[in-house]
Amino acid sequence: MYQLGLIGYPIQHSLSPWIHHRLLDNAGLEGNYRLFEISPEEDFAEKIQELKSKEIKGFNVTVPYKQKIIPYLDGLDSTAEEMHAVNTVIHKNGKWYGYNTDGIGYLRSLKHAYPDFFNDLKNKVLILGAGGAARALFYALSQKGFVNIDIANRTLKKAEDIAQLGNNNSNTNVFTIEKANECLHNYDLIIQTTSVGMKSFGLKPIVTIERLKKDVIVSDIVYQPIVTKFLQDAEEHGARLLFGHTMLLYQAQYAFEIWTNKRIDLKDMENELLAILEGR
Repeated sequence: MYQLGLIGYPIQHSLSPWIHHRLLDNAGLEGNYRLFEISPEEDFAEKIQELKSKEIKGFNVTVPYKQKIIPYLDGLDSTAEEMHAVNTVIHKNGKWYGYNTDGIGYLRSLKHAYPDFFNDLKNKVLILGAGGAARALFYALSQKGFVNIDIANRTLKKAEDIAQLGNNNSNTNVFTIEKANECLHNYDLIIQTTSVGMKSFGLKPIVTIERLKKDVIVSDIVYQPIVTKFLQDAEEHGARLLFGHTMLLYQAQYAFEIWTNKRIDLKDMENELLAILEGR
């Protein structure tokens, strides 16, 4: 009986319970996935102790607690350590360990949609933004062996910090959003990692898409709305699209794998989740 859950605030509208109950069903496992909302006014240490006392197998962590949870854990995997952020916790052999599944989740979603992209590790990637998601994606792509990963951000210092995560073979340029507008045609994959466009289709994209390379993949990690203005503009200019809700699914798949040692085929879940999001 797998007792699983999510901590964060606010989380009442989280899609994680639906995703993980479907994964439990597909795996043929009994279990439950619950929301453990912790408001900023509550005693975090006390709430985590209460959670640990429930004999829970594991839980996900979302904002604003991805860093705050770390001192309450017994260890981190190498990715969570590099990210300085945890989104998945497992209780194993009496101890609590933290993981970060965002980067691998993104790679899985990309490989599922466009396996051909992985045939050439010299493909050029541009990451827009330099927050936690950008850090996770840069690290995952670098660890996978991609060597040409550039970062554009309004604040260069944050982008430069992320660039330090690259392996010895990586070739990373850091520049402003304005500069990114001038060179979008150079890239095979462009990833929008900022919150621009979230919840509102009408917001102006972070960059202006005009000239794009043939067969470029354009990705937005925002999943509400599904088709952001950024993605719509990219499609009108001939791009192949990667939608944000697929990263959500595949990072959950990896978290479920950590808890159960079972990698579950997502089957029709991608379309089912799309229908849920479009119905909101």
